[in-house]
Amino acid sequence: MSLMLYDISGVYDEPAPMWMSLIWAALITLPLAFRRRFPNTAAIIVSVTFIAGGELRVPELLFCNITLFMALYAVGAWVDNRRTAMLVRGLIIGAMLSWLVIAMLRETTNPEGLDGFSRVGAFSPLVAFLMIQILTNLLYFGGAYYFGDRSYAAARQKALLEFRTDELERERELTAGQAVALERVRIARELHDVVAHHVSVMGVQASAARTVLDSDRAAARDALANIELGARSAIDELQKLLHTLRASDPVDAASTSASTLGLESLNALVADSTASGMPTTLSVIGEPSEVSPLVALSVYRIAQEALTNARKYAGAGATADVRLRYLPDELELEVTNTGTVPLTPRPGGLGQVGMRERVDALGGSLELGPRHRGGYLVRARLPLASAGPVPTETDAAIDQTPEALDRVSPRSNR
Repeated sequence: MSLMLYDISGVYDEPAPMWMSLIWAALITLPLAFRRRFPNTAAIIVSVTFIAGGELRVPELLFCNITLFMALYAVGAWVDNRRTAMLVRGLIIGAMLSWLVIAMLRETTNPEGLDGFSRVGAFSPLVAFLMIQILTNLLYFGGAYYFGDRSYAAARQKALLEFRTDELERERELTAGQAVALERVRIARELHDVVAHHVSVMGVQASAARTVLDSDRAAARDALANIELGARSAIDELQKLLHTLRASDPVDAASTSASTLGLESLNALVADSTASGMPTTLSVIGEPSEVSPLVALSVYRIAQEALTNARKYAGAGATADVRLRYLPDELELEVTNTGTVPLTPRPGGLGQVGMRERVDALGGSLELGPRHRGGYLVRARLPLASAGPVPTETDAAIDQTPEALDRVSPRSNR
């Protein structure tokens, strides 16, 4: 339609034949169908065809300008290699402007060319017409260049936003999974500490009651009373733990424990150990200072686990000593016992694993092992104030550098 209209309007005195114009129209429009997949190739074909149409005097001046604009725009909007996009567009624009200058010189030097414009004066109508042509082409090519770059920048910004959103979503899911895993470990540790301690005490008391049941009924009654007391204590702590699991409001780690036991409960712990058949003493060294609830609970649980292990493995006649030492910025717990030490660790034991987890979570240190003079030593040093969470390797793997984000291509998001 455009070819026919321009042909009828007489834009050229001797226009190209219609069959040639139709071939030219196909060559200048069909490459646009592939401008997103092959933007550089499409732009070069369109620009070469545009110049060829001008030289062959194809009577069409509307859609050829639209297709050239779209081709230049596609290079700026779709080529990921920005250096290549700049070079291709620079080459095309340079070729077009050079062709324009040559065409203008050819017309102005032709006495019969542009005969409708006067050449008289420094700023004649002819010069004004040529200036309009130059300004129009500068705005035309500048607009195609600018809007192509802006489109690429906007698409890249969208791609980066989607990339970061996906990363945040994956990080959120990973963090939630880590939180669940940590909570499971914490609950398992609390269950182990509560059950292992009370069950071991009840086992020792039941053994003592069975031994003296016929010969010393009073001692047997005391042992059974201790078993009853231990069972009630275990049930009480388990109920508190279950209530914690059902609670919907998040609270700090100290209050989510199976109990609110702390340093003030060490005396009762030592008394229970002595009552269960292993004489135990408690010594407090240094000036007591304020201790966070989490540190106090961890000290109690470590001492509880150490005494439970001593009752299991130290043998008959063993004794234990619990020392709590206040240092300038640390709290040291030392639990020692006499008696025998197993040659190999009991398989499947989780007590020492739980102690190490508690100490590591607080940023402290733990020493475990046999003593040179016999018996076993458990020494834990904890900061007086609980430490904050330590970043994990998984957290570090999630972190994305700006360099990594800069490599995101907008093509897959458009």
